Amino acid sequence: MSKEDDNKAVVGRWFTHFWGEQCDLNIVDELAAPDMLLQYSLHEPRRGREDIKAFMSDFRAAFPDLNFWGAADLIAEGDYVVGRWEGGGTHTGIAFSDFLAGSLPAATGRTMRFTGTTVLKLKDGKIVEEIGLDDGVKALQQLELIKLA
Repeated sequence: MSKEDDNKAVVGRWFTHFWGEQCDLNIVDELAAPDMLLQYSLHEPRRGREDIKAFMSDFRAAFPDLNFWGAADLIAEGDYVVGRWEGGGTHTGIAFSDFLAGSLPAATGRTMRFTGTTVLKLKDGKIVEEIGLDDGVKALQQLELIKLA
Protein backbone atom coordinates (compact mmCIF):
# COMPACT_ATOMS: atom_id res chain seq x y z
CA MET A 1 0.00 0.00 0.00
CA SER A 2 1.11 3.57 -0.65
CA LYS A 3 1.61 6.22 2.03
CA GLU A 4 -1.65 7.80 0.87
CA ASP A 5 -3.52 4.50 1.26
CA ASP A 6 -2.04 4.04 4.74
CA ASN A 7 -3.08 7.58 5.71
CA LYS A 8 -6.61 7.08 4.36
CA ALA A 9 -6.88 3.89 6.43
CA VAL A 10 -5.88 5.78 9.59
CA VAL A 11 -8.37 8.58 8.88
CA GLY A 12 -11.10 6.08 8.06
CA ARG A 13 -10.59 4.43 11.44
CA TRP A 14 -10.55 7.88 13.14
CA PHE A 15 -13.79 8.94 11.48
CA THR A 16 -15.47 5.64 12.41
CA HIS A 17 -14.26 5.29 15.99
CA PHE A 18 -13.95 8.94 17.11
CA TRP A 19 -16.68 10.74 15.14
CA GLY A 20 -18.92 7.77 14.38
CA GLU A 21 -21.99 6.54 16.17
CA GLN A 22 -20.04 4.46 18.71
CA CYS A 23 -17.17 6.61 20.00
CA ASP A 24 -14.21 4.78 21.52
CA LEU A 25 -11.91 7.35 23.14
CA ASN A 26 -9.07 4.80 23.18
CA ILE A 27 -8.69 5.63 19.49
CA VAL A 28 -7.30 9.02 20.51
CA ASP A 29 -4.31 7.41 22.22
CA GLU A 30 -3.85 5.04 19.31
CA LEU A 31 -4.13 7.41 16.32
CA ALA A 32 -3.60 10.98 17.55
CA ALA A 33 -0.17 12.53 18.01
CA PRO A 34 0.38 13.62 21.64
CA ASP A 35 0.00 17.33 20.70
CA MET A 36 -2.67 16.92 18.00
CA LEU A 37 -4.64 20.03 17.04
CA LEU A 38 -8.42 19.67 16.57
CA GLN A 39 -10.00 22.82 15.14
CA TYR A 40 -13.53 23.54 13.89
CA SER A 41 -15.36 26.85 13.57
CA LEU A 42 -18.06 25.94 16.10
CA HIS A 43 -15.64 25.32 18.98
CA GLU A 44 -12.43 26.58 20.56
CA PRO A 45 -9.40 24.79 19.14
CA ARG A 46 -8.34 21.76 21.18
CA ARG A 47 -4.78 20.56 21.54
CA GLY A 48 -3.46 17.30 22.94
CA ARG A 49 -4.99 13.92 23.56
CA GLU A 50 -6.53 14.69 26.96
CA ASP A 51 -8.10 17.96 25.77
CA ILE A 52 -9.54 16.22 22.70
CA LYS A 53 -10.96 13.38 24.81
CA ALA A 54 -12.53 15.86 27.24
CA PHE A 55 -14.11 17.76 24.34
CA MET A 56 -15.66 14.61 22.87
CA SER A 57 -16.82 13.31 26.25
CA ASP A 58 -18.69 16.57 26.90
CA PHE A 59 -20.03 16.76 23.33
CA ARG A 60 -21.42 13.23 23.52
CA ALA A 61 -22.83 13.75 27.03
CA ALA A 62 -24.81 16.69 25.63
CA PHE A 63 -25.69 14.98 22.33
CA PRO A 64 -25.91 11.23 23.15
CA ASP A 65 -26.88 10.31 19.57
CA LEU A 66 -24.05 12.36 18.01
CA ASN A 67 -22.89 10.77 14.77
CA PHE A 68 -20.89 11.82 11.73
CA TRP A 69 -20.37 9.81 8.55
CA GLY A 70 -18.54 10.20 5.29
CA ALA A 71 -20.31 11.87 2.38
CA ALA A 72 -17.65 11.10 -0.26
CA ASP A 73 -14.50 9.05 -0.73
CA LEU A 74 -11.43 10.25 1.15
CA ILE A 75 -8.82 12.05 -0.94
CA ALA A 76 -5.13 11.77 0.02
CA GLU A 77 -1.96 13.49 -1.15
CA GLY A 78 1.31 13.15 0.73
CA ASP A 79 0.72 13.77 4.45
CA TYR A 80 -2.83 15.12 3.95
CA VAL A 81 -6.23 13.45 3.82
CA VAL A 82 -9.44 15.32 2.98
CA GLY A 83 -12.89 14.06 3.88
CA ARG A 84 -16.41 15.35 3.34
CA TRP A 85 -18.98 14.43 5.94
CA GLU A 86 -22.51 14.85 7.27
CA GLY A 87 -23.61 14.56 10.83
CA GLY A 88 -25.41 15.87 13.83
CA GLY A 89 -27.37 14.88 16.86
CA THR A 90 -30.12 15.84 19.29
CA HIS A 91 -29.38 17.75 22.46
CA THR A 92 -31.02 15.55 25.10
CA GLY A 93 -28.17 15.50 27.63
CA ILE A 94 -26.23 17.87 29.83
CA ALA A 95 -25.89 21.62 29.39
CA PHE A 96 -23.27 22.39 26.76
CA SER A 97 -21.13 25.51 26.74
CA ASP A 98 -18.51 24.66 24.13
CA PHE A 99 -20.10 26.48 21.19
CA LEU A 100 -18.38 29.80 20.49
CA ALA A 101 -21.78 31.38 19.80
CA GLY A 102 -23.31 30.48 23.15
CA SER A 103 -24.43 27.80 25.55
CA LEU A 104 -27.32 25.37 25.71
CA PRO A 105 -29.13 24.57 28.95
CA ALA A 106 -29.64 20.87 29.62
CA ALA A 107 -31.86 18.78 27.34
CA THR A 108 -33.26 21.36 24.91
CA GLY A 109 -34.40 18.65 22.51
CA ARG A 110 -33.02 20.68 19.61
CA THR A 111 -31.54 18.76 16.69
CA MET A 112 -28.67 19.82 14.47
CA ARG A 113 -27.72 18.29 11.14
CA PHE A 114 -25.01 19.81 8.99
CA THR A 115 -22.11 19.10 6.65
CA GLY A 116 -18.44 19.89 6.42
CA THR A 117 -15.04 19.23 4.93
CA THR A 118 -12.02 18.27 7.00
CA VAL A 119 -8.31 18.28 6.22
CA LEU A 120 -6.17 16.00 8.37
CA LYS A 121 -2.38 16.02 8.46
CA LEU A 122 -0.53 12.85 9.43
CA LYS A 123 3.06 12.19 10.38
CA ASP A 124 4.45 8.70 10.95
CA GLY A 125 0.95 7.21 11.00
CA LYS A 126 -0.40 9.63 13.64
CA ILE A 127 -2.86 12.48 13.13
CA VAL A 128 -1.11 15.74 13.99
CA GLU A 129 -3.95 18.07 13.03
CA GLU A 130 -7.59 17.97 12.03
CA ILE A 131 -8.89 21.26 10.71
CA GLY A 132 -12.45 21.40 9.48
CA LEU A 133 -14.76 23.84 7.83
CA ASP A 134 -18.31 23.06 8.86
CA ASP A 135 -21.68 24.60 8.15
CA GLY A 136 -21.70 26.05 11.64
CA VAL A 137 -24.25 28.73 10.80
CA LYS A 138 -26.80 26.06 9.91
CA ALA A 139 -26.07 24.07 13.09
CA LEU A 140 -26.30 27.17 15.30
CA GLN A 141 -29.60 28.17 13.66
CA GLN A 142 -31.02 24.71 14.28
CA LEU A 143 -29.90 24.90 17.92
CA GLU A 144 -31.48 28.39 18.16
CA LEU A 145 -28.17 29.96 19.23
CA ILE A 146 -28.31 32.43 16.33
CA LYS A 147 -31.11 33.89 14.27
CA LEU A 148 -30.71 35.29 10.79
CA ALA A 149 -32.85 38.14 9.58
